[in-house]
Amino acid sequence: MQWQKLYSAQRTGSLPKTDGPGEAARTSFIRDYDRIIFSSAFRRLQNKTQVFPLPGAVFVHNRLTHSLEVASVGRSLGKAVGDILAQQYSDEGEGFKEFYKYELPNVIAAACLAHDIGNPPFGHSGEEAIRVFFRNLQGDAKHRFENELLPNQQRDFLYFEGNANAFRTLTHSFGEPMEGGYRLTFSTLASIVKYPCTSLAGFNKQQLVTKKSGFFDSEWATWKQVAETLGIPALQEDGSVYARHPFVFLVEAADDICYRVIDFEDAHRLGIISHEKLQELFLGFFDEETGYNSKEKIETTLKRIIDPNQKVQYLRARLINHLVYRVRDIFLDNQRSLLDGTLQKPLIGYLPEAELQLMQAIDHFSVNKIYNHRSVVEIEVAGYNVIGALLEHFALAVMQPSSGKSAKLLKLIPAQFQVDTTNPNLYHNLQGVVDYIAGMTDLYAMDLYKKIKGINI
Repeated sequence: MQWQKLYSAQRTGSLPKTDGPGEAARTSFIRDYDRIIFSSAFRRLQNKTQVFPLPGAVFVHNRLTHSLEVASVGRSLGKAVGDILAQQYSDEGEGFKEFYKYELPNVIAAACLAHDIGNPPFGHSGEEAIRVFFRNLQGDAKHRFENELLPNQQRDFLYFEGNANAFRTLTHSFGEPMEGGYRLTFSTLASIVKYPCTSLAGFNKQQLVTKKSGFFDSEWATWKQVAETLGIPALQEDGSVYARHPFVFLVEAADDICYRVIDFEDAHRLGIISHEKLQELFLGFFDEETGYNSKEKIETTLKRIIDPNQKVQYLRARLINHLVYRVRDIFLDNQRSLLDGTLQKPLIGYLPEAELQLMQAIDHFSVNKIYNHRSVVEIEVAGYNVIGALLEHFALAVMQPSSGKSAKLLKLIPAQFQVDTTNPNLYHNLQGVVDYIAGMTDLYAMDLYKKIKGINI
């Protein structure tokens, strides 16, 4: 891959385009950010679980606040990296300099904003509930599923993945005559595809790019167009696996930084972790720092802060700032591997050994004390039951449409999801059902669940 080819103002559903002289106020890449932040799919993230249940007496992060914070960190990473790339390749011309110095931060921020837009209700348990439902199909439904869907299409459901669903959400038209979905630039779209492979080729942890999947069978052709335009090479002859676009590593790093640090801040507010324990884990990152970033200077400032929550906020800000510059240096030091498509770990995985051990300690604490906290487990179990029940009603109504109940249920699905049982394409209809359910907020899913179960009328 080449830095010169990795950006493009071309959008899905439209011809190649460059910004004209009258568009300086809002460039193509700023438009991407605007289109995402004003979208209903993004707004719905305000009522989707990040980790802890919503709503509660103590305000914690939801998917929307998380995405906004990731976008903020991503913009900083894009600026930190872009300034240096523009300097290092100063002979590449004004267009190159203009993009990397001024537009790369917008691309990374927009991609960060959209990175969770395909996640279903109830966090990762929502994804697993969709997978489990299709794996447990029985009788005629199972027969139709296995005989009418191609193997790759089956895997789209059996291994349903929020990352792939984000790419679909952003590029699918949902019944509108204008093609291309949100019509984002190829640069922004490529930056969210962490696992650029099909469902059939994915879920193989031997390679970073095939750890999960990045696009469904229905969006495979769209991804190929994006990859060809930006010069992203296929790693398999059939185009089922591609190299990662280098910008993906910056989006991923912004997410990695935020959820590790911010989940701890939420856990502190909920009384799951003391500020002393949090301070112990976070301060270790500054052992080798000097001057403004020295551990001694940070500890001196902490002693002057009275409110424990303010102490945590101060530490959070300092650690994020520290990690942004660490990630910038790692990215720039690994340019050759990034462009060759051979880098096999997220950027956080290349931290200095002492800091990597601290990250592992944070991960270990998170798994044991945060992600398995009773309130988190309760919402996950609820997610299984709610999502499973909704699929049992709506997906089976699609596969067994002859009953009167099925006809009534299908009338509840909004027209934009294009579920039409007179259409013999079962894959298309099942995608419509999953689009509908995955797009729900936690509260909407629970409310609909109660209504169709007869608990609330």
